Parts: sequence; C-alpha cells; structure tokens
Amino acid sequence: MPTKTLKISKTFIALIAVLILMSAAVTVFASHEAAEAPPPPVSDVAWWVWPLTLLIVTFVLGILAVLGGVGGGVLFVPIVGGFFPFNLDFVRGAGLLVALAGALAAGPGLLKRNLASLRLALPVAIIASSAAIVGAMIGLALPQNVIQTMLGATILMIVVIMATAKKSDFPNVPKPDALSQSLAITGIYREESIGKDVEWRVHKTPLGLALFIVIGVMAGMFGLGAGWANVPVLNLLMGAPLKISVATSKFLLSITDTSAAWIYLNAGAVLPMIVVPSIVGIMFGSIVGVKILAKAKPKAIKWMVIGLLLFAGLRALLKGLGIWK
Repeated sequence: MPTKTLKISKTFIALIAVLILMSAAVTVFASHEAAEAPPPPVSDVAWWVWPLTLLIVTFVLGILAVLGGVGGGVLFVPIVGGFFPFNLDFVRGAGLLVALAGALAAGPGLLKRNLASLRLALPVAIIASSAAIVGAMIGLALPQNVIQTMLGATILMIVVIMATAKKSDFPNVPKPDALSQSLAITGIYREESIGKDVEWRVHKTPLGLALFIVIGVMAGMFGLGAGWANVPVLNLLMGAPLKISVATSKFLLSITDTSAAWIYLNAGAVLPMIVVPSIVGIMFGSIVGVKILAKAKPKAIKWMVIGLLLFAGLRALLKGLGIWK
C-alpha cells in the first residue's frame, strides 16, 4: 500500500478511536441523574404538515445524496433529528429503513454485474450486523441528550473523513494475508474504463473486520447507513478496488441495517408517518439526482454536502449538550 494511503488509513482508525473515547466520556458525564425535564409544549400545527414537509425535505436530501456520493441516512438522521419535532428514536428507526430501501434497490443489480462481492461481504456482514444489533439496543437504552451529543460527534467525524480521505481505484496489495486466503476473499471483475478484467485481493483482514465491529455499533446506535465508513475500510485499508468497495458496501447495508431495524421495530420506534414520506422522498429525489449528476460538478456538490453535514452535526452536538435547544 502506498505511504499516502497508509497515512489515510491510520487517520481513519485514529478518528474512530477518538469517537469511542468521546462516546465513553459523554456516557459517564450523563450517568448522573438530572432533574426531570418539563413536558414538551403541544404544537398547534396540523398533523399533516410535518409529513408533507418531511416529504419535501427528503426529496431534496435524495438529490444531494446522489450528487454528493453519500447514503441518504447520513443526511437524514442529523437533519431531521435536529430540525423536526420528532423523538430521536423514531428518526433513527426511519433512518435505518431509508438506508435499507436504497440498498435493497441497488443490491441485485450490483450482484448481477459482479461488482458486489459475496466473498468479501459475508464475513463482514456477520460481524457488522451482529454489532448493529448491539448498537441499536444501546441506542434505545441511552438518554436522548447522550445520543444527540454522540450523534453530533459522529457526524463531525464523518465530515473530517469526507474532507480528508482520498480514494484509490486500484490499491496495491502485494500479498494477501492468511485470513483472506483461508476465506478465499478474491475475485475478478470487468473494468470498462480500461477495457479489461481486473483481478483483486485484500490484506489486513483482521484489522478490517475489527473496525467493522465499531462501524456496526455506530450504524445501529445512530440509525446511519454506514457507507461513509465501509468504503474507506474496504478500499484504503483492506485494498479492495474502489468499485468493488462501493458496491459491496451498498450490498452490506441491506444486511446490517435489516438487523438493527428489527430492534427499532420491536421497540415500537418505527412510525409509518415518518418512514413512508421519508422513503418516498428519498427514492424520488435519488431518481432526479441521477439525472442531474451528468451535468453537475461533483467537487462543488461534495463540499456543499460537507457544509450541510457540518451544520447538522454542530446542531446535534449543541442540542445534546443543551446549548442550542
């Protein structure tokens, strides 16, 4: 692996470690019992206004998600959780289903084109989906202010990763490790841009699988699609080609998010009034976004999405700390 890619991988791992330390500190801080908060004021707004507004907002988010190359759940949870009067548990449950809907729509086509690798996805999916179940249980057990604070810290970490991480179309993997060889994680796919078949393999598999424990917990806890974390680990750390990493990550969401979504569904934290307009808005927005993508400037859109996430992350963090109500 080139030195530059190795430095990016170390940066990603360091950011994950910082988030874990911050999460632990926030949890300890919030463990002291606080005075009971007064009941929220009753809104005079008609019930149908919020689903309609949510449909419009998620339609815009669907367009931005495609143009910015991020999953809809990453934009959905911090923005809807920060600016809509919904309980955060319902927002996270809807966020998982939003990410799941996109993954289920894309998964069969990616498998058919031999871009999503089952050999790579299955060991990762077993670990990440189990961790997502644990994350969902933790998220539903923690107080709302703790979750908001940790969500804000996570979104800000995503902003750093998106702003600094590079991509490698064909990472250099000198020698596969013993674990990847025993699991036969390798493959061949047709790369149309260069007009030939590309054979790929991975390395650093134990470290990659360990990171997917953390990624799964975070996905279940915050209701985020984990594509923002899956791709750097698969591509920059483990050395899978970029197209294989992106496609396998999308397929992974259909397994990981399903596991976590059942926990929210069983706890009654999936509200159709939020879920239905969200999925419809995201899906229609994605269709429009694909049509706009050919004419848009990717770099400008990327920085617009980063700015939006930065604002939403700060909002969630300050709301969790009680600074910005």
